[in-house]
Amino acid sequence: MGANESSISKTVVGKETHMSARNVLENIGRNIKDRASRDAQKYERFLKGKLSEAKFYQRLLMGADVHKKVPSNPCHLDHTWYTNIDDGTAARRNPCDGRNQKRFDEGQVCECGSGIIKGNGNNRNGGSCAPPRRRHICDKNLEALTVGNTKNSNDLLGNILVTAKYEGESIVKNHPNRGSSEVCIALARSFADIGDIVRGKDLYLGHEQRKKELEEKLKKIFAKIYRDLTNDRTKKVEAEKRYKNDTENYYQLREDWWTANRDQVWKALTCSAHNTEEYFIQSEKNTQLFSNPRCGHNKDGAPPTNLDYVPQFLRWFN
Repeated sequence: MGANESSISKTVVGKETHMSARNVLENIGRNIKDRASRDAQKYERFLKGKLSEAKFYQRLLMGADVHKKVPSNPCHLDHTWYTNIDDGTAARRNPCDGRNQKRFDEGQVCECGSGIIKGNGNNRNGGSCAPPRRRHICDKNLEALTVGNTKNSNDLLGNILVTAKYEGESIVKNHPNRGSSEVCIALARSFADIGDIVRGKDLYLGHEQRKKELEEKLKKIFAKIYRDLTNDRTKKVEAEKRYKNDTENYYQLREDWWTANRDQVWKALTCSAHNTEEYFIQSEKNTQLFSNPRCGHNKDGAPPTNLDYVPQFLRWFN
């Protein structure tokens, strides 16, 4: 269930046409997504994660012989138990801990420094700028990932879904236009940023380049996933044919993994969405394609957005 909806009324914010920036990007992303989905379809069975089979290795809880069954529904994930963060205080195991959750407030600024954004170099007057939503995304739990505690696709999915659930909860709770499609749009933008983190496309390095450390950890985790595929006689030939030419960054493997699991990430991200909040895309024929309530949370199949297939720097301009 989403949060209490009795106090939320459905509102329409702004007016978009098919030529509005977001709708143009959605249509660009749809073509890229369709091609990626076709290409990755035969590998989905190798990479699809199963939440209920994920394992978390929070040493303090394990040391106290505390074991919690992992739920199959991502909305039931609780950061108190389902994390690899070793901290005795439950609040500090929250993926949003240390992140400014008032990112929609006036006065929030973008960051553009050369040491903070990948590719900006010494360009002081141009380049990409990370918006508040990316700077403060609820991904603290991902910083605790290692090859030792994230051993397969199930484990990786479990951690990504914890991030998504609490990121979505934070957006819904703090958005100034609750009850409107603007909430779903904000969720879609964070969804795309999570996808970039998974696939190694994220431009945001963070202060002291802490996000670069996460990228190095993800490379090692996907290297382990690749080794497991090639060690399985039933998967070895197809896996090597598809992925052997990139065993440094594993970009293709990561792309296919995201394609196989993005529907589950959207489910987790929209756990807190309200019935009054729907995602829509304005088509060229002046019709609006709506998701069902709760930003499409209850609808099976692909998420209603394609923004995760639009380059991050273009989304940031929007």
